[in-house]
Amino acid sequence: MDTNIGSGLNAQVFVTALVLLAVLGDCPPPLMASEPTYGDELAKVIREQFVKYEYRIPMRDGVKLYTVAYVPRDRSRTWPIMLTRTPYGVSYGVDNSPDVRTQRQASRFAPSMAMVKDGYILVHQDVRGKMMSEGQFVDIRPRLLNGKGPDEATDAWDTIDFLVKNVPYNSKKVGIWGVSYPGFYAAQAAIDAHPALVAVSPQAPVTEWFLGDDFHHNGALFLMDAFDFYSNFGKARPAPVRTVSWDFDHDTGDLYEFFLNLGPIANANTKYFKGQIGFWNDILAHPNRDEWWKARDPRPHYRAVKPAVLTVGGLFDAEDLWGALATYKAFDTQSPGSDVRLVLGPWRHGGWSRTDGDKLGDTSFAWKTSRYYQDKIELPFFQKYLKGCADPNASEAWVFETGTNVFEKFDAWPPKDARPVKLYFGANGALSTKPATDSVDEWLSDPKKPVPFTDRWSMDNDGEYIIGDQRFAARRPDVVVHTTAPLTRDVTVTGPIDVTLEVSTTGSDADFVVKLIDVSPFDRPDPDPNPTRVRMGGYQQLVRGEVFRGRFRRSFEKPEAFVPGQPTTVHFTLPDVSHTFRSGHALMVQVQSSWFPLVDMNPQTYVDIGKAEAKDFVTATHKLHHAKSVLVLPVRRGEL
Repeated sequence: MDTNIGSGLNAQVFVTALVLLAVLGDCPPPLMASEPTYGDELAKVIREQFVKYEYRIPMRDGVKLYTVAYVPRDRSRTWPIMLTRTPYGVSYGVDNSPDVRTQRQASRFAPSMAMVKDGYILVHQDVRGKMMSEGQFVDIRPRLLNGKGPDEATDAWDTIDFLVKNVPYNSKKVGIWGVSYPGFYAAQAAIDAHPALVAVSPQAPVTEWFLGDDFHHNGALFLMDAFDFYSNFGKARPAPVRTVSWDFDHDTGDLYEFFLNLGPIANANTKYFKGQIGFWNDILAHPNRDEWWKARDPRPHYRAVKPAVLTVGGLFDAEDLWGALATYKAFDTQSPGSDVRLVLGPWRHGGWSRTDGDKLGDTSFAWKTSRYYQDKIELPFFQKYLKGCADPNASEAWVFETGTNVFEKFDAWPPKDARPVKLYFGANGALSTKPATDSVDEWLSDPKKPVPFTDRWSMDNDGEYIIGDQRFAARRPDVVVHTTAPLTRDVTVTGPIDVTLEVSTTGSDADFVVKLIDVSPFDRPDPDPNPTRVRMGGYQQLVRGEVFRGRFRRSFEKPEAFVPGQPTTVHFTLPDVSHTFRSGHALMVQVQSSWFPLVDMNPQTYVDIGKAEAKDFVTATHKLHHAKSVLVLPVRRGEL
């Protein structure tokens, strides 16, 4: 009896396997024999292999959105649609091909050259109120709870409905993707999705702009990024336009000097914006996480989604790492029956599509990680849902481990096998697993001489500070430095890092920046060749850093002043890491109270910072009390 039951089960499994092979088998032949490269070759492919169509798609409220579709000339079969919705502009006119001279520009045409070769109808759309689309643009437009819109989810639904009914030779299956702001629009499309939408890939998606993405981290304003972005992006558009200027005329040659000379952030309107940048005014009008901010948090709406979701982020994304992690978590926890996946690689913002991913700053990853992701993870994901192909590499999470420089597959993220290990601050700069002492660190924080976020003298924030050398900061008297002894074996840290600081201040407000750093031994060889003449011996590579605005230590909705001299607890989390500290290296933690001009300078008096005057900025002495301060690291391998 048992044998027969087992044989029946085996037969059933065998039949099921045959059915799956039939449904998810080899892909149909690609559109072209070889992959184009960006530049002249890709431009030639677009001209010769695709026909461009131009649409003005009506939304349910009558607003028309400008949309272009590139349809393969091969009419021997139908093609799935790959859609991206963007506030940054598409190409205009049926005879005007997109600019694909550089890898970055080419990445806006398609997710990868592998997908151009594979064959899709590539659709680009200006979102409501941007560039050539009608209507009013709203930043991170809130989801309307009536379910009828118009909002970004309904605009995506109406767009897809039009496309499958009107674009020639489409297969009635749609995928959507986008990097950064377009990643936000991709995620929005998954909400009450159109039945034809089967695959969604939010990549570095803009998510929540008060807690962790782009313009605020834990309530602290990311001054440099918000100012430079909105000085151009935030300009009013009285009528549809095809081009915008992205140049801001800074009056100095260095970011640090420019923002130091700017003074209180209220001066941005006085000197430059003249009250004409709407979202900048909104930022200053909403200094706490009030209902206005909460309405712009999309995460509660990412529930019970039907399309498969592949969220992509960079471990060294200076803009939207938090967004990738938070978006994945929201989909994963609120859509348990859906195929929800995560990819994290060793990339800067959009680096998986815009760079080879073999290095960042002074750090080499030894191989072209972006190409691996594009060919082995991203392409099979879309092929499975849009073309019915097998996906042999499917996994809940693909995460790159820096230090060892390998991709690893996980069936859950963060991985369940990481164990919490406490690191304590000790006297004389010690950092160890031994319980803390009653010792104290003390430093003077001067708003006129804040700690810079980088040692580079430049007007360009290239985002490389997030993996940069921290030796310049360690030498400052207003940066607290604690270091372990050199490791005797590799230690792998995988997941979020919990931080508890017991602090006190002579002021009534303060920021606290915590940085986890990998310190190289002094005999580490320099790269060869070495055009930048970097010295890797003693290099202090930033693995993860984060800021917390102290007034929000108990609530982001109801901030509180510090009581001068009274110790209090500040608790927050550093975004996930995946890094192996190699044998002979050491772990370092730096604590400081400014990170300028990446983060606006805290006046260190409890005032509305958006309205602060020069007299409100004071020097303050901060203390870190070791006895109740601790970092909790998620350690997967090795012993500290």
